Amino acid sequence: MRVHVISDIEGVAGIVKWGQTGGENSTLYHEGRKLYTEEINAAVRGAKAAGATEIVVMDCHGAGGDYTFNSLLPDLLDPDCEFVVQNEWTEYTEFLEHGCDAALFVGMHAMAGTPDGVLSHTVSAQAWQSLRFNGVAVGETGINAALCGTWGCPVLLVTGDRATCREATGLLGEGLTTVEVKVGLGRFSARSLSAVRARELIEDGAKRALQDLSAVQPYEPGCPCEIQVDFTTADRLEEYRNRRGVEVTGPLTIVSRADDWWTAWSQFYF
Repeated sequence: MRVHVISDIEGVAGIVKWGQTGGENSTLYHEGRKLYTEEINAAVRGAKAAGATEIVVMDCHGAGGDYTFNSLLPDLLDPDCEFVVQNEWTEYTEFLEHGCDAALFVGMHAMAGTPDGVLSHTVSAQAWQSLRFNGVAVGETGINAALCGTWGCPVLLVTGDRATCREATGLLGEGLTTVEVKVGLGRFSARSLSAVRARELIEDGAKRALQDLSAVQPYEPGCPCEIQVDFTTADRLEEYRNRRGVEVTGPLTIVSRADDWWTAWSQFYF
């Protein structure tokens, strides 16, 4: 069984402030990296216990600078997995292309505008106001799920705060296994499980999720596909204005249309 662990940092137990998610000289960030790596290790252990024979971890956290998609601590990572450092988010697809049985999402956060979503945002904490796939509001869980679904890989586990688990279940269905590691009290506050307890639950959740590979169908936003992005300010739209397949439909809005999600995403995001 081949398992893809796709991770982000904001949904990790104990992570509640931006300083824990990035910054080359931030003590908080380097403490956060350890919390992050150990939750990923918990998912890897659970996958191994369920019979996974190949596990590839992909860090999807844009921490800034050379830490972007590079927040893991390699010397602490479980030796029974491999990991990817990509240059652009969603550019690494090789593992999916060669056939992947399941994806486990660790440390996810809620979409922009979610009142009880800890550190909630979509792609950019400043620039993106909302994102829709064929009219359906999605966050980064939806983006990663669509990426996996392009190559027929189902998402079986999502971990994060309560708002994220609610969002993921609403998008992917009741067959999804979720692990709630904290409850948002606002965007920058939460009641959190201890790190040790969160890891125990994630390990158990990963093991349980992989018992039934058909519990969740691969996510397909629909064909043809229209992707709409609403920006917070007009200037943040400008970098996308002249990209192929992109139409500016309002002062803060662009739309990308194509026969399938991957083409619609690629033609404006890359």
